[in-house]
Amino acid sequence: MWNDWLTIGKFTIHGYGACIAIGLLMALWMSTVRAKKRNMSEDICYGIVFCAAIFGFLSAKIMFCIVEWKTFIQDPIACLSSSGFVVFGGITGGSLAVVIYCLIKKVNALDYLELVVPSVALAQAFGRLGCFMAGCCYGRPTDSPIGIAFSHSDFAPNGVKLIPTQLISSVGNLINMLLLLWIAKNTKKRGTVLACYIIFYSIGRFFVEMLRNDERGNVGSLSTSQFYGIFSLIVGLGIFIWAMTHKEKEVEAIAIEEEKNEEV
Repeated sequence: MWNDWLTIGKFTIHGYGACIAIGLLMALWMSTVRAKKRNMSEDICYGIVFCAAIFGFLSAKIMFCIVEWKTFIQDPIACLSSSGFVVFGGITGGSLAVVIYCLIKKVNALDYLELVVPSVALAQAFGRLGCFMAGCCYGRPTDSPIGIAFSHSDFAPNGVKLIPTQLISSVGNLINMLLLLWIAKNTKKRGTVLACYIIFYSIGRFFVEMLRNDERGNVGSLSTSQFYGIFSLIVGLGIFIWAMTHKEKEVEAIAIEEEKNEEV
């Protein structure tokens, strides 16, 4: 893969960054379209995506520096300027930023998290395509027909057939998005869509990590993401149980609440 798409003078468009940007734009588009159909605020969606992107980026980098603390201590600038990120850290930081933003705007954070998580899965699918362009987050060597050999990567070993973990992750995130959209359409239990996103992503990421071969930190015999994923899975299951047993307002009440707010 060629990560440098276009160079004009000293300015270069890299596939990794371009895919992330496209993913964010697609996530914003999907969120606003679904918000309009549900009579929810499109402006709030713009704010949510902005907060999630900025603080998700920062927290993903901070988590990377924590995981690579030895490298950070030796050379903080190099660690901060590297391309390393921890997605779970970004999800956590971005989610907290969204909750705080919703509290400031005095809207129901759960309703808007439920709205945007399918868009998050879509953005992640594009993000993993960016990883494929750059050759980072690569898989183990393989002789299988699905193996892909890079020739111009600064991260993956070139000329060696590797399991395309980036593409597997991308497809997995697209499937996650489709499942979440179906669940959102067919359930009235608030919290279910958010819980399913966390559960599906945690399980999928755990197994994809078993196929990866890049350096990404570990906790005992588990990678950092696998270790983190165990706790996020527990959180997701907890939210799911709460959603199934909670007897207060259901999803249908959202439109009524938003209409009242607009009238005010």
